[in-house]
Amino acid sequence: MGKSDTITPANRPLGSDQASANSAPEEEALAARPVRLTVNGRDCIAIVEPRTTLLDALRGALSLTGTKKGCDRGECGACTVHVDGRRVLSCMCLAAMQEGKSISTVEGLEKNGELHPVQAAFIEHDAFQCGFCTAGQIMSAVAVIEEAKAGSPSAATQDVTRPFTMSDFSLQEVRERMSGNLCRCACYPHIVDAVQAVARS
Repeated sequence: MGKSDTITPANRPLGSDQASANSAPEEEALAARPVRLTVNGRDCIAIVEPRTTLLDALRGALSLTGTKKGCDRGECGACTVHVDGRRVLSCMCLAAMQEGKSISTVEGLEKNGELHPVQAAFIEHDAFQCGFCTAGQIMSAVAVIEEAKAGSPSAATQDVTRPFTMSDFSLQEVRERMSGNLCRCACYPHIVDAVQAVARS
């Protein structure tokens, strides 16, 4: 067919009607739609496709760019946020599945102009270099300390038959609990120092 030719019922390729009919439901299923999210205590509406990750919704639809996209496959921890108080990798969960849940990002840690103690400790202990992983490190550190205070053991816990206490929060515990967050600048000793400093306080 030439450029000026038009497709009519007589010369339409076989199966084109079927293909068009089949693609319509698929396009409708992938169409962007509003998703109601509670982020840092605020009710938000993100217009996203059903396949959009929480990470992309936060960074794109809501312009909360503190959460970083590193590997985009759940390996580096740079995208760590809290969902209902638990740390999650936002690149590995869908935004649409977070409706009705409370989401916290690094932007929500500061209160009334005061840095969160973990943020302040990272500065004091020089626990970052390029800073790309820092938001995820801080969000994990906040959760790690809360998990330890709640008595949750880790793979490094020596005796899981008795309740875990903060006196058990050793260097090995911090390293194990923070092991899901990678730092290409290798600031790990300073990160561990910062986490322990906050835990001791």
